[in-house]
Amino acid sequence: MTLPLPGRAAPAAAGATGAAGATTLGPPPGASPIGAPVAAALSPAGPLVRVMLCDDSATVRAAYARLLESDPAIQVIGRAGDGQQALEAIQAMPSAARPQVLLLDLEMPVMDGITALPLLLKLQPGLAVIVASAMTEHGASSAMAALRVGAVDYVPKPSAAGGGMNDAAFRADLLAKVKGWARMRAAPRPLPALPALPALPPRPALARPAAPAALPLSAAPVALPLAASVAMLPALPVTPLATPPVVVAPLAPARGLPGAGGPPPGAAPPAPLLAPALALAPRPAGPARRPRILAIGSSTGGPQALAAFVRRLAAPLPVPIVVVQHMPAGFTAMLADHLSRLGGPSAAEAVDKETLQPGRLYVAPGDRHLLVDSAAGGLVARLTTDPPENFCRPAVDPMLRSVVAACEGRVLAVILTGMGQDGLLGCKAVAAAGGTVFAQDEASSVVWGMPGAVAKAGLAQALLPPEQLAEKVLAQFGAAGLTAGGMA
Repeated sequence: MTLPLPGRAAPAAAGATGAAGATTLGPPPGASPIGAPVAAALSPAGPLVRVMLCDDSATVRAAYARLLESDPAIQVIGRAGDGQQALEAIQAMPSAARPQVLLLDLEMPVMDGITALPLLLKLQPGLAVIVASAMTEHGASSAMAALRVGAVDYVPKPSAAGGGMNDAAFRADLLAKVKGWARMRAAPRPLPALPALPALPPRPALARPAAPAALPLSAAPVALPLAASVAMLPALPVTPLATPPVVVAPLAPARGLPGAGGPPPGAAPPAPLLAPALALAPRPAGPARRPRILAIGSSTGGPQALAAFVRRLAAPLPVPIVVVQHMPAGFTAMLADHLSRLGGPSAAEAVDKETLQPGRLYVAPGDRHLLVDSAAGGLVARLTTDPPENFCRPAVDPMLRSVVAACEGRVLAVILTGMGQDGLLGCKAVAAAGGTVFAQDEASSVVWGMPGAVAKAGLAQALLPPEQLAEKVLAQFGAAGLTAGGMA
């Protein structure tokens, strides 16, 4: 099946329906041929983001296409009914016309998403694959498995009861992920090498049932049940987040206005978008106080940022780690399991009233705020159904307020990629109490909303990619103090 690159997708009724539910989208009448600069002319900010949809439901494909193309920066260039059709379609395209982002369903006939994923990435290295999964424990487990073998992100399929694809939060999340990952993959460059950590005592292994032995994928595509496909996948290293240059090109003027091609001849070049307001926060005066807890907040793009971060925590920290990732119920337990498999700290979903142990990572359950209380035995987790904050539950702000109170300000907060500004007020409380705030830099963030808000408020003492933030966290404790007994 060949899906030629259209100038702009025609209405669904105009597409010709092929075998097995695949739709071939041809150029609309009068469109320029492949290779003409149509995309650049249609987008006020440059070339359109090219997206392919792969789902066995024609209704779902049409709904995704309408949602995505409601954004003028996105172009749906083709639709496929299963993984095999997606492979054939991409292979038939010229390399310059291939999709930058693929929205991939996991459960499909002929070839499911988990089976197709490594084959798609082999065919087109650098393709940003966002998997769509059901909002069930099985769907969440499959989504995390897909992240381990090369998917960049996931979206939970919205329920009809929650508004379906008309839900504003789902729409904003999907559009942000599609455009953010396309930008991230546009100009990747490797991260600089970081110094090796000193030799340290090994971390106790996390007890869990033995996983079945990984089986190699067949050279020929074979359709398997989804559960069997997941079991066959090897655990591959997480790809470091790309960090393109920090200086961002200025936005082009609106289409049709004079000077839309750029600044007038002889004009001074625009100033970089890094303003003095983004200067790093100074270290608090007085002797340094070692943190009693590491608190992390993340949202859009967070699973990959968290994975990159925890893989660098090669030494066991002498303090507990609490994480709020904006995720629905059912997905957070699978996220904790996913993080536990990456060689960093052992992770689990937080349990109400449990004592937080040094070196362990606790993920806030979906639809519950994670708070931390001080008790005679140390720090204790508390889960609540208090109203959402910043439209989120769990939310970062209440978690940070609680750790400031429980630890008397001895808090190290890290804000990773995400939309909105959840965590800003909490980080203000951390800084006011003498704690430390780090944030992810703009270049490595899928969406620089949450970390950007903290940076623009002058609260961040470091702005770095997740891997280097982890190194910075380890440095806060010092090589000599990286044992459970080294906490001051």
